[in-house]
Amino acid sequence: MPAVHLKLDTSVELPGEAPLQIGASVWWPEQAAQADTLLLCLPGGNMNRRYFDLRPPSPDDGDDSFSFAAQMTARGFVVAALDHLGLGDSSKPQDGWQLTAEVLVRANVAATAELLARLREGRLSADLPALPALRSVGVGHSMGAMLTILQQHAAAQHAGVVLLGFSTRGLPEYAPPAVRDATDPTAVRPLLPEIARKMFGQPYPVIHGQRNGAGRGDNAELFGSRKADPRGVAALKAATDCVLPIPAAMSMVPGNVAPEAAALAVPVFLGIGERDMVGPTHQVPAAFSGSHDVSLCILPETGHSHFLFPARARLFERLSRWLQSFD
Repeated sequence: MPAVHLKLDTSVELPGEAPLQIGASVWWPEQAAQADTLLLCLPGGNMNRRYFDLRPPSPDDGDDSFSFAAQMTARGFVVAALDHLGLGDSSKPQDGWQLTAEVLVRANVAATAELLARLREGRLSADLPALPALRSVGVGHSMGAMLTILQQHAAAQHAGVVLLGFSTRGLPEYAPPAVRDATDPTAVRPLLPEIARKMFGQPYPVIHGQRNGAGRGDNAELFGSRKADPRGVAALKAATDCVLPIPAAMSMVPGNVAPEAAALAVPVFLGIGERDMVGPTHQVPAAFSGSHDVSLCILPETGHSHFLFPARARLFERLSRWLQSFD
């Protein structure tokens, strides 16, 4: 699949920092002129954009079944993945405590707008024709899904959103009391910087020793469970990055982005592992009461990192059909 890797300018200015840029990768199908949809992907916490192009580390292993980019371009879609500020190839401010969810959203909105303009006008690559009718669908995994919701609420750039491994219930069972006991998700947001400092201690922490379920029980099989393909688990290491504490803390809040989720007026696709960390799976769609089209896909025997599990094939095919089903 053809690809280009680049940096996109943002409109974000932070005190004492150089102009900030977003690292991005774009992949497109061989018959690119026929593509009408861009899948704009945001990774979750502790991950960079490589999460959407997982490749087994062995040079002799040509299996591309773990790669969201490979699977969706093969189905005719253009795929782009962004690194959040502070991660991957994006700018990493010296003062990482400035990277709130609001700052990340502003940067991603600007990067998305620039990328869409380049694609529609044929300015991304000499190998890619102009795609003037290209529409954008936001794709986010975990914390990236939360940020996709906030981005859509702020700028309405997408014709639909795909939310993987996310619910608005938060992660209260893993959160400190100041987060766990919050009754108003919007009221707690100004307190998140201080809460995150106490939780993580540093602005770019690296989480070591990821275990089956991250040590949190059999119902949260994130990485190396017996159902995950070991080659996929090995591929995930290349995508592992540091954590952004303030957005991570926000994702734990009960009702984290419930107001913004309820206001979404575009089609919503929910991909959830049977052994995910979203709470009762059939309760998740209720949060998106403003959408006229909410589709739920539960992946059997699948943990939080969906692309590592056999049901990924079902996810890619189901998502492809859904993307073709709405205008």
